[in-house]
Amino acid sequence: MAKWGQGDPRWIVEEREDGTNVNNWHWTERDATSWSKGRLRELLVGITVENEAGRCEISELKQVEGEASCSSRKGKLIFFYEWNIKLGWKGIIRESGAKHKGLIEIPSLSEENEVDDTEVNVSKKKGDGDILKDLMKTAGTAKVREALGDYLKALKTEFTMGMILPTKAMAAQELTVERKLSENALQASSRVALGVRIPTVALHMTELFDTAIEQLYRIFTVKDLVQKFSKSPAVLEAEKGGKFQMFDGNITGEYTELLTNKKIVMKWRCRNWPEEHYAIVALNFVPTLQQTELQLDCKGVPVCEEENMKFCWQKQHFEEIKGLLQLTTLNG
Repeated sequence: MAKWGQGDPRWIVEEREDGTNVNNWHWTERDATSWSKGRLRELLVGITVENEAGRCEISELKQVEGEASCSSRKGKLIFFYEWNIKLGWKGIIRESGAKHKGLIEIPSLSEENEVDDTEVNVSKKKGDGDILKDLMKTAGTAKVREALGDYLKALKTEFTMGMILPTKAMAAQELTVERKLSENALQASSRVALGVRIPTVALHMTELFDTAIEQLYRIFTVKDLVQKFSKSPAVLEAEKGGKFQMFDGNITGEYTELLTNKKIVMKWRCRNWPEEHYAIVALNFVPTLQQTELQLDCKGVPVCEEENMKFCWQKQHFEEIKGLLQLTTLNG
């Protein structure tokens, strides 16, 4: 029998009382099916393309069948995914104002093929409007493949967060990254069960919106409006200490401060971040001439999630909110 502190390092328990998956040696698997369905909906529904002839938009996710998973073994990640996707699109011809609908079918999105080689079939209901079908077959197909690529990137980064547990060597290397938090509370929440601090980064983003400050504030605090721009069910308690849940549960958190039409501060986390780790997100609403400037300051974002966090706010919040505002203006 090996003495304590001796033997094959693959089986030596370091800094864990239960010794679970020591040094990432054992096989682990995580089901990504439910997460993938939500992310595919977020990325695909709402895609728009237009030219001088007309404008088209993917309006709904009609079907998403299949599965996805990620496994780890000896510190390596192995991905499996296979999807059959059907989308509904609608469009309008500029000159005549005629409206048309159709389908986009992706019969096999899998790890066996590159995204650029993935089959994307566009069809349209009977009648005129082939000019819109052609638009979707060219520019629309390109945007669909781009969105599928974003899904795979998120699957291999965001979803796998925490699957490869840090060893002593990995932790020492990560801790050389010089990231300083300004709040002690964040330092306490930035530790995983292993006792290794997660390197984090702060983000600052600004965006201009063509709307009154009151309307923009409501979009972040009224459940129906949140569901419209996120295109998914939401749970919202817009008061100090109130909880929120968005994007099919992928984003959760708590409101810590609300100053009507001025400021919102939240504890904010993505489902696949280390357990109990939250970033602090502050939204400041600044009135400008006929516009509202939104200033976002975020502290405590895991370093490996920096790009995903930027994508989440730019694409899934700012751009979707602008689309909602434009739609509201047109309908008004």
